[in-house]
Amino acid sequence: MRKRWLGGLLYGAWITLGALYPPASMAGTTPIPAAAAPATTSSPAGPPPTIKIDKTSLDNGGTIVVSGKAPAGKPVFIEIWGDKLVRASHFDAKPDKTTGKRPYVLYMTSEMPAYYKLFVPVSDQDKLSQAKASGKKWNLDSLLKEVGAAGIYSTPGKIKIDRYQATLMGSIVGSRGQMLPAMAEQENRRRSMELVKVRFRSPDKVLGAEVKVSPDGAYRAEIKIRKGIAPGKYTVVAAVDGNTRSQAASFENHIGFPLIYLPNAGTSINLFWPFLLTLAISIFGVLMGAGGGFIMNPLFVSLWPLPHAVVAGTVMPTVLFSQGSGIYNYSKIKFISWKLGVTIGLAMVVGGFIGPKLTELITLDQFKFVFGWILLVLSGLMFWQTTPGYLAKNKKEQAILKEFKQKAEANAKAKGN
Repeated sequence: MRKRWLGGLLYGAWITLGALYPPASMAGTTPIPAAAAPATTSSPAGPPPTIKIDKTSLDNGGTIVVSGKAPAGKPVFIEIWGDKLVRASHFDAKPDKTTGKRPYVLYMTSEMPAYYKLFVPVSDQDKLSQAKASGKKWNLDSLLKEVGAAGIYSTPGKIKIDRYQATLMGSIVGSRGQMLPAMAEQENRRRSMELVKVRFRSPDKVLGAEVKVSPDGAYRAEIKIRKGIAPGKYTVVAAVDGNTRSQAASFENHIGFPLIYLPNAGTSINLFWPFLLTLAISIFGVLMGAGGGFIMNPLFVSLWPLPHAVVAGTVMPTVLFSQGSGIYNYSKIKFISWKLGVTIGLAMVVGGFIGPKLTELITLDQFKFVFGWILLVLSGLMFWQTTPGYLAKNKKEQAILKEFKQKAEANAKAKGN
């Protein structure tokens, strides 16, 4: 009876999570060989566009000018993508419009370009601004159709996507679930758009209105490549429609120390600032006996464009350094209860197997929401326990605080001698 009750409770919690947070997702990374550039193509609409770029090298981003000639009277679009690829995933828990059932399917790829952007005519700027103003509700498929670029979107649409049927038990034991058969080309393309949204989050990271086209078909675009992107080769292609494309031009993006590229995040960051921030956090973290990880997680996610799963995975080993030195110093002043520490440590070992897999099933927004509420509840509880009224009623805690104070004074006196 107890087993059935526990199983029902776990299943109910799983269903509730899906109801509260319908489309869950996560962006991580794994570099693999770059995709080949498309060949020059033409259509009955006319010859393919020509293309020229003013630079073949950038240092941590910059501005490049793309120009050329296309068939007169046609809009011109420019696609740019990098050769560094990352992993991205999306957990579909949204109810089906027909059946009302939740699919609980995890879509995952290791072939998402670390950088991808499609530039449209400047006349479409208002449509892009409206999409950005809609917040999280923007839809890439609809937006591409609005600006007439549905047939232009090509590179991410060809990535290989694996999908898994998730289950409650599989999630508990750290499994993604059973792999499902490969999708048809159109479905693969549609799901790739969901993964692009997960990876880049905002419409202005995927689409930009920079292309100016003259009546005779001459076009020009001053394109700003943002800082912090991956180093390596970037391919540039101009297109009039899905079948009329230019030859591929390319440029290299270079970075140097203190900038470093994080392959599993698909971005470059300056090491100087994370070092100083972590130094300050570790001091206060060890003071509270936590190592600082609970502070580093929300700050790193908020300050740098890093996937929440990568932040969680990166912080885990770094906390070992502060915890190692903290354990040594706390053991010297005999503030460690080894029996209790080992007991709860075993529970953390089990949780360490389950947690990393569950991060693939939640979005960055869900991560921030849950983490934020946990911190608020804990901070409220700790603040309440330091109020005069609480301390007056808790003589045991007063005795502990008195003992700590005596030991601290004794240690200070010993060091002075």
